[in-house]
Amino acid sequence: MKRISFAEFGGPEVLQLVEAEEPHAGPGRIRIAVRAAGVNPVDWRIREGQVLGAHPVELPAGVGLDAAGVVDEVGEGVEGVEVGDRVFGEGTDTYAEFAVLSAWARMPEGLAFEEAAGYPSVVETALRIIREVGVRPGQTLLVSGASGGVGSAVLQIARARGITVIGTAGAANQDYLRGLGALATTYDEGWVERVRHLGRVDAALDLAGSGVLRELVELTGDPRKVISIADLGAPQLGVRFSGVAGSVPDALAEAVDLISRGRLHIPVEKSYPLTEAAAAHTDSRAGHTRGRRVLIV
Repeated sequence: MKRISFAEFGGPEVLQLVEAEEPHAGPGRIRIAVRAAGVNPVDWRIREGQVLGAHPVELPAGVGLDAAGVVDEVGEGVEGVEVGDRVFGEGTDTYAEFAVLSAWARMPEGLAFEEAAGYPSVVETALRIIREVGVRPGQTLLVSGASGGVGSAVLQIARARGITVIGTAGAANQDYLRGLGALATTYDEGWVERVRHLGRVDAALDLAGSGVLRELVELTGDPRKVISIADLGAPQLGVRFSGVAGSVPDALAEAVDLISRGRLHIPVEKSYPLTEAAAAHTDSRAGHTRGRRVLIV
């Protein structure tokens, strides 16, 4: 079996395509023949050796949390899924020809593997941070770095719940944010004043880690009304860093419902063959993503 692995922490050049033993589905798990794997910022953060307590690493290590594919092994005690089912979900070492999933759901009708692979961690994160920041219907949520996968999900889920959203992103993604129902502005000089002109901010999310936490606290008036998923220094400012997943099965069930009802769509900006995992990490780390990046296996 081919998989992407790294034997030392470092830049994207440490990623190698290697031959590895096939994993197998233990109790409560399933194995899939991977068709596509989601590329998430947490993937390259782990590869760089950033301290992420929720994702301890033992080298050499595989890469990837999200995948979509076809079930080919069902572990002991698993019910409601059969060999041959098309599923998407979260597991370990998903940049590979086979991967074991710990949480999964059947793919909605009409959804391609390439699209499905980009949803699991993204939707779980979006649902979690909307809940943790405590924003309610009728209030306004500011989303910094709103055009990526998590931002795209947050904007759509928040709008569906009656929450006004203000999104910041690069100039090229302004129309994209507006298409998702957000009030949009760029994050260059003067962005704080432009946000103020758009309205009162009740809560804010930092999705890009671009050094804007002080401004988000200023806009909300309270560090407890700000959540970051990208700035490990957030607690120094009294801001909560959210990095531990909640219930992935519940998030997948809500994703299936939203996608099936046409209330959630996250585009795939670019797909890469497995052999170009390093390029996918380079592009993901550069930011300015519109939607998701995935690997095709």
